[in-house]
Amino acid sequence: MKYTTVLFDLDGTLTDPAEGITNSIVYALHKWNIEVEDKKSLYKFIGPPLVDSFTRDYGFSREDALLTVDFYREYFSVKGLFENSVYEGIPALLAALKKEGLTVALATSKPEKYAIEILNHFLLDGFFDLVAGASMDESRNRKDQVIAYALSGLKEQDKSRIIMVGDRKHDVLGAKENGLDCIGVLYGYGSKGELEDAGAIAIAQTVNELKDLLLKNE
Repeated sequence: MKYTTVLFDLDGTLTDPAEGITNSIVYALHKWNIEVEDKKSLYKFIGPPLVDSFTRDYGFSREDALLTVDFYREYFSVKGLFENSVYEGIPALLAALKKEGLTVALATSKPEKYAIEILNHFLLDGFFDLVAGASMDESRNRKDQVIAYALSGLKEQDKSRIIMVGDRKHDVLGAKENGLDCIGVLYGYGSKGELEDAGAIAIAQTVNELKDLLLKNE
């Protein structure tokens, strides 16, 4: 088997966080008297660092964007965290990978504290050998930084034997920055074009397709 270790993104790859993330963003923007008419317009916030998204989409200064993230967390840490659901087939996929002896790790731009709470809440924590997330102070929030942080905690140091799995271009590009291959998934929030353009080595439309790719890798 070529790969011994799998790094998973969280949002849009293991769980569907749309309700909690969009509700938290609506709450945060309301503090600035900005109202959102269509929550689906906020789906682009799922995946990338929030500070970058608030700066890009609403023209906030970095200082105001950081303050908006604090507002976001007021809602997310209490309620939005659990307005979330595990994609069908994910527990079986993780169990199959562990049965085959693979190391399973999380590499998410979500703050590590929240990622651990989510895994625990949905009873996924037992599948993971390592959880790597962003720092609360935003000093480690880009995907390449999170993946580098995850790699530093892994026993496997041969990068050709480590694969990243994610639903957005940030996952693919972050993996490439660290010398890793990446499989893109289409059941999350990225498009096929986005993932292919970023350089994903394979695309899985469903969790079952992802399972086949990971277990039949050569």
